[in-house]
Amino acid sequence: MKFVNLRVFAAIALVAAPCAAQSQQQYPTKPIRMIIGYTAGSEIDVIGRMLSQAMSDSWGQRVVVDNRSGAGGTVGGAIAAAAPADGYTLFFNSVSHTASQALYSKLPYDTLRDFAGVSQATSAPNVLVVAPAQGIQSAKELLALVRQKPGQINFGSAGVGSGTHITGEMFRLAAELKVAHVPYKGVPELLADTMTGRIQYSFSPIGNTLPFVKDRRLIPLAVTTLTRSPMLPDVPTVTETVIPGFEWDQWYGMFAPAKTPRPIVNQISREMARLLGLAEMKERLAVRGSVPKPSTPEQFDNFVRAEVAKVSKAIRDGGIKIE
Repeated sequence: MKFVNLRVFAAIALVAAPCAAQSQQQYPTKPIRMIIGYTAGSEIDVIGRMLSQAMSDSWGQRVVVDNRSGAGGTVGGAIAAAAPADGYTLFFNSVSHTASQALYSKLPYDTLRDFAGVSQATSAPNVLVVAPAQGIQSAKELLALVRQKPGQINFGSAGVGSGTHITGEMFRLAAELKVAHVPYKGVPELLADTMTGRIQYSFSPIGNTLPFVKDRRLIPLAVTTLTRSPMLPDVPTVTETVIPGFEWDQWYGMFAPAKTPRPIVNQISREMARLLGLAEMKERLAVRGSVPKPSTPEQFDNFVRAEVAKVSKAIRDGGIKIE
């Protein structure tokens, strides 16, 4: 009887294995949820929706964006980490993902252990901006003003622990500034108060910033990447003006729950690379100051691991902590 049972179990296993493989090969067979941990209209949301629409068109299955903003993207991260690892929940996040573990002492997930990297999507700078009414035309002039009024100047961000927050903190520490941080719900709200002068300066993703720069409602003082942006060729980098070696790349990338089947992770990664390589997608991203930068899952995992080490060190060195 035991021998017969073993034969039955073996037969079931032989049937189930091809079925599982076939299910993965047919992926996706139903709508996919793409969680974004920031508000609608923020740059990460815009880029994420570009990809979700392109993926929907390609696969014939809807890729639905689910905005779950709060706590520097960690609200969305917690939901994504706890989701079924079947390929039908994805997490589109930014470089702020690499700061979470160092910032939050009670983070409900592990940045590296609980996620599988799928692919990096883009690379782009943040832009240091001020309102025209302030009369500031350079990063040097801004630093001079801050030093004349220690403790009286505010800078804003898209939320505690966001990439714009960490950029601002790194800038504050490197330049030894005494300023106050004002967190907002998202980038649109941040830029609205920067334009009115309610806060004196902020760092914002270039894609969100460009329309207001063109309308002269914001003055760009510097970009945070090591090289200038083709979309703002006359705007210098932070490193060439006030802080040598300063760099912040506001990259975005796709993650999946850690135990998502590798064939599915690889399939999504290949599709992202194909879509990001299309001329139309490159043009749409270029208008927003972003550069496509797809990677394999292995490359992205290694990149994220290195970014966690770099960003965590900056946070520790600056004594930045969020409870």
